[in-house]
Amino acid sequence: MRPFTYTGTTNRNEALKAFTTTSHYLSGGTNLVDLMKEHVEQPDQLIYVKNLQYNGISKNKDGSYTIGAMRSNADTANHKDIRLYYPLLSMAMLSAATAQIRNMATNGGNLLQRTRCPYFFETSMPCNKREPESGCGALNGVNDQHAIFGYSDNCIATHPSDMCVALAAIGATVEVQKVDGGSRKIDLEDFHRLPGDKPEKDSNLEPGELITHIHLAKPELSNHYAYVKIRERSSYAFALVSVAAGFQIEDEKISKIGLAMGGVAHKPWKLIEAEEFLLGKKPIESNFGKAAELAMKDAKPFEGNRYKVPMGKNAIVRALMQANNIGE
Repeated sequence: MRPFTYTGTTNRNEALKAFTTTSHYLSGGTNLVDLMKEHVEQPDQLIYVKNLQYNGISKNKDGSYTIGAMRSNADTANHKDIRLYYPLLSMAMLSAATAQIRNMATNGGNLLQRTRCPYFFETSMPCNKREPESGCGALNGVNDQHAIFGYSDNCIATHPSDMCVALAAIGATVEVQKVDGGSRKIDLEDFHRLPGDKPEKDSNLEPGELITHIHLAKPELSNHYAYVKIRERSSYAFALVSVAAGFQIEDEKISKIGLAMGGVAHKPWKLIEAEEFLLGKKPIESNFGKAAELAMKDAKPFEGNRYKVPMGKNAIVRALMQANNIGE
């Protein structure tokens, strides 16, 4: 690990003022510190922001909720209102990592998790995400855990977060503080990027912007929900494929639905066609199977990850069936 400067801050303005082009904000550090140890990230300065005021969970006038970016994953997932009104989010968050990591990791940091692609972590191998224009080692290498949607010739890595898959399904907005003192909100769907020709850029944050809040849509998917995570071992592993599913039923038909996948793209992958198909349909296995076919029809796997297509279809059906059974 190379030498760096550590800057403690007591308020937002201090943090924003301290930021430079070679800085990183530090909250839980569960991903960033690992990357620094591996010489993947090499900031000159760490600006500590975990003790800033953004650690609350509050209900808004319209019934929606706002969670602080500096709140730990564990505290968020186990909060009584999150468990009651956003059980899909709680379920996804509790499936991630270990209890110790969830106690340290923050919501804002979870949004900014970087890929676990082995070529990204191994500095002796080519990786456009780590070193632009060096090539993508996974493209013609070992790619059994890589993307089947939305990739480019520059990068086929996947986004590792479980929390973000649930946020994509239920609908969320990320609020950030800008360096000039203003703020802006970014829909979760637009927060993360596909790799295109700039795979080194994971999100649409501008330099120096600080994540302060995550705004959750009004809870409407809390009766029928499921998070299915398929991985190589039953705990402490990232998803090969995951599915977040939540829906409402009125008059024995699906009246509202949120569906998203993880482990298949550079960002949480929203299943828009499948959602549109299921609206107004009965929640039965045959309809779930047709939705899964629609969701996976544009998948373009590599030789090493062809298994993700049938696995993805089965995971979608399984998640929808579990969600349906929970509400019965």
